[in-house]
Amino acid sequence: MAVLIYGTFIAYNLSLLMRGRPIAQIALADAPQSGLSIRSMTYDDSKMKIAPILLFLIATLLAACDPEPTPKPPDNHKVISPFVKDLTYSAEYVAEIHAIRHVELRSKVKAYLDKIHVDEGRAVAAGQLLFTLNPQALQKELQKAEAAYKSAIADLRVAEVELRNVQLLADKNIVAQTELDVAKARVAALQADVDETVAGKGHAALLLAFSEIKAPFAGVINRIPNKVGSLIEEAGILTTLSDNSEVLAYFNLSEADYLDNLASGQKHYDKVVGLRLANAAIYDHEGKVDMVASVFDRATGNIAFRAKFPNPDRLLKEGSNGKVLINRQLKQAVLIPQKSTFEVQDKLFVYVVDPQGVLKQRSIVPKMRIPDFFVVEFGLLSTDKILFEGVEGVRDGDKIQPTWVNLVDEMPSVNDL
Repeated sequence: MAVLIYGTFIAYNLSLLMRGRPIAQIALADAPQSGLSIRSMTYDDSKMKIAPILLFLIATLLAACDPEPTPKPPDNHKVISPFVKDLTYSAEYVAEIHAIRHVELRSKVKAYLDKIHVDEGRAVAAGQLLFTLNPQALQKELQKAEAAYKSAIADLRVAEVELRNVQLLADKNIVAQTELDVAKARVAALQADVDETVAGKGHAALLLAFSEIKAPFAGVINRIPNKVGSLIEEAGILTTLSDNSEVLAYFNLSEADYLDNLASGQKHYDKVVGLRLANAAIYDHEGKVDMVASVFDRATGNIAFRAKFPNPDRLLKEGSNGKVLINRQLKQAVLIPQKSTFEVQDKLFVYVVDPQGVLKQRSIVPKMRIPDFFVVEFGLLSTDKILFEGVEGVRDGDKIQPTWVNLVDEMPSVNDL
């Protein structure tokens, strides 16, 4: 107040000075309270040069009249400590699913396709007739083989008669022993011809049997690429047959995961596993690991596993994809909410709150991501205090009024992990 009155006094005298009028003595009533002593001031035109100094003093005094701004109190923010607990989680591994039995049905002979006895996608029984190839050419081959067999038998019988006659003459020393030996050799050769024709007849009969293609086991018929009348080459494919009563899921583990499992005392064989389907649904039936490869793949550094799953509803098919789920134990896992973190250039950060309430940006390394939480591998201790939420509205070095809250109260789902 005193400073304001004193400024007014100086401004009034300056105005009189500019007009060339004498200035009376003016006493300032509030001067003693302000610590200022003003007795008298007289100016004339010769002292106009002090006007700039007076203007400077007025500006300084007026500026001093403005009160200093009151500092804004820090905002309240919730602060939590990382939650530590033993965690059971499911590690996921991409898997290829195959039927327990899956074969290609191919023709063993070259012939025209006469009949198709089943439709695509139908279930068939073991031994059921599926396709019939035109048998005429094969029947002719069988007839030729039978004729050759009969001819060989006839030749053999003639040779045997001749051998008996030569034997009688040789016994009477009418013919030389060499003739007897020749007759015996001829019978042996013709016996070999008979054996050959028997094999030929059997082969022709087998080829004729191949004109009927039957199911080797119960399963489901897949696509049939050829239609009736098509010429089927030898080894030409007719269809595929799948037995989906059980399925095999093939997946790979890295060498590190393989060794971690062994170090944790978990056995590989007969280990119960789950299956996540392509639509993210969990398969209703659990499977068991029944095979572990004996070598690591040098190109990928992985080792192959196989798990067998029941498939009573025939939901899983040959060629399906999914993810095998293997439950694992993680001791003393450090958990923080995902909303307490933020990313900068693909790195994850949190705000750590020091005892003075100042935020410090800190980089962390997550071990894995689970619903609503991160499991921290490096960067945080269980005793640290971090900003719970609102990380997008603060900066490194900001001061806050921390309000400590229990993570379990704020996010009860942490107990369900």
